[in-house]
Amino acid sequence: MPDTKKNPSALKVERRDARRAVYRGIVRNSTRTQIKKVRALLAAGKLTEAEEALKPALSALDKAAEKGVIHKNNAARRKSRLVTALHKAKEIS
Repeated sequence: MPDTKKNPSALKVERRDARRAVYRGIVRNSTRTQIKKVRALLAAGKLTEAEEALKPALSALDKAAEKGVIHKNNAARRKSRLVTALHKAKEIS
C-alpha cells in the first residue's frame, strides 16, 4: 500500500472512495427502508398494502443492483424472499 501522505493518486482514490461510500449508503438505506415497509405490512396482516408496497421495493432492489451497490444475485435473492413471504401470507389468510 502506498504512503497516502505523499502519493497524490492514492489521495485521489481515497476521496473517490469516500464519495462512493456516501452514495452507496444512501441507496442501500433507501432500499432497506422499502423492504422494511413490506415486511412490517406483512407482519401486521395488511396484505393489500403490502402488495402495493412490494412494487417500489422490488424496483429499489433492481436499481441498487444496476448501480453496483449490491450484487445482482443478492437483489434477486431478496426479491424472491419478499415475494415468497407475500405468497405465504396470502395462503394463511
